[in-house]
Amino acid sequence: MTEQVSGKALAAGISDAPDTITLFITWTTYGTWLPGDLRGWRKWKVGQQQPQPLLEDWCRDRMKDKPLALNESQRKEVEDIIRQHASIRGWELHAVSVRSNHVHVAVTACAPPKRVRDQFKANGTTALRRMQNPVTHEKVWTKGGDIEFIDTDDDLEQVVIYITEAQDRMDRGK
Repeated sequence: MTEQVSGKALAAGISDAPDTITLFITWTTYGTWLPGDLRGWRKWKVGQQQPQPLLEDWCRDRMKDKPLALNESQRKEVEDIIRQHASIRGWELHAVSVRSNHVHVAVTACAPPKRVRDQFKANGTTALRRMQNPVTHEKVWTKGGDIEFIDTDDDLEQVVIYITEAQDRMDRGK
């Protein structure tokens, strides 16, 4: 018989669970940063890409809804649910910033990276749909998102500064 271990026990290292990993996760709201975007964009398994206006136009023409920008109360709701979810899972949340058009999270977790990202996104969607004035867009987030591994304390410090301070200085999606 296999013993069941809670998320907090896993995070504390009480089992044969995989090692914890520290991640810098970013995802965008639906339609606000399309492939080909003039600001540059990231292609899955390839990385940073140069602007491609024709690709951006092609993607925009295929959107099923208007782009979604989060207002202040929606941003707070998503941030609160990310904090709650990390706490429930026993993950160490180093920083979170929910902007009008994207989300940044730095977290140490004992789970596969895509699962961590997807759980934050799913819980954010649920929270937005349960608000007094719910988000009714069919799609709240773009597919996937960027996940970078943070290997050193210095790298983590830089990511936390970027998330907590640099976004405001650069006026990124307030």
